[in-house]
Amino acid sequence: MADTPMFQDTISYTGQNFRDALRSIVMASGTVFGSRSGIRPGDPGLNTTLAGSTISVSAGTAVIASHGVYVGVLTSAWSGTLTAAHATLTRIDLVYLRIWDTDFDSTGLRKTDVVYLAGTPSSTPVAPTPGGTEIYLPLATITVPPTGGGSPSVSTAVLPYTVAPGGILPASTAPSTPYTGQYYDNGSDLLRWNGSAWDTYFKIPGAWIPYTPVWTAPTTNPSLGNGTLIGRYQKVGRDVHFHINLTCGSTTTYGSGGYGFTLPPFTAANLGASMIGVAQLLGTNRWAGQIVISPSATGTSTFFPASQTDCRLAFHSATVPETMASGAQVRITGSYESVS
Repeated sequence: MADTPMFQDTISYTGQNFRDALRSIVMASGTVFGSRSGIRPGDPGLNTTLAGSTISVSAGTAVIASHGVYVGVLTSAWSGTLTAAHATLTRIDLVYLRIWDTDFDSTGLRKTDVVYLAGTPSSTPVAPTPGGTEIYLPLATITVPPTGGGSPSVSTAVLPYTVAPGGILPASTAPSTPYTGQYYDNGSDLLRWNGSAWDTYFKIPGAWIPYTPVWTAPTTNPSLGNGTLIGRYQKVGRDVHFHINLTCGSTTTYGSGGYGFTLPPFTAANLGASMIGVAQLLGTNRWAGQIVISPSATGTSTFFPASQTDCRLAFHSATVPETMASGAQVRITGSYESVS
């Protein structure tokens, strides 16, 4: 059937016509005529605060998806009084922006205002739910401890954000019905829905992150003593780059067996093959060696020539490729793919 085209001369429009038209400029919610309710990111309006027993909500604007799209405007600040605490139980109250439309709620009213709805005291309190015909946007919850149990606290976690179609949505949880190509910012990362999963966009890498490797051997572990052992890494997606620097001290002891060093706190992926990195030992001589990172490994081992006359690689130990002593330095650099 034919419908009314919008924004043409000589045609009369109803409020429903305009609310239907506003759907086109608000982010969809995953349903045919659905839209996402909320305030605009960066908008300081409709902020709920509590001072003593006085609840205040600042002026502001919100979009409320119901029977099309309403635009709720609170032109001046609102204030109300907090209900007194229960003697022994905690309560969660709700503050919300309501639009009265008698066409749907039969109140005889057409207005926008803030409503404070006290919850039910309980050992497991939950915020109350407004009536089924109410057109509203939650602004905040107020947790009210029992008498003598502390001060009430305000949380605005229930206040949603909305953006124009294609905009980046700031939200603490992912949209429940995303479209392919949708972006959202979870407060730490920018993510994009690829049709089946959320891809996290890489941030510009900053400084490498320090970590403390553990130096091990299979028979007797070395003891660092007054030596130094430091590690640093950079993780981009599942690609981990790292280096380890060991400098032996006068009280360092060298253990027994081939040496190992723990990787950064990301287990290597099981790719069916080992990754090879580089190592260098500076002692009496300078030795070039390698490291091996096995599938599913959390550590790596160092290998050097077995001796000055044998270039075959052997496990690095207290006596291979030379006797370790105070001042000896081991430098390790490597990369690997992590499990996650």
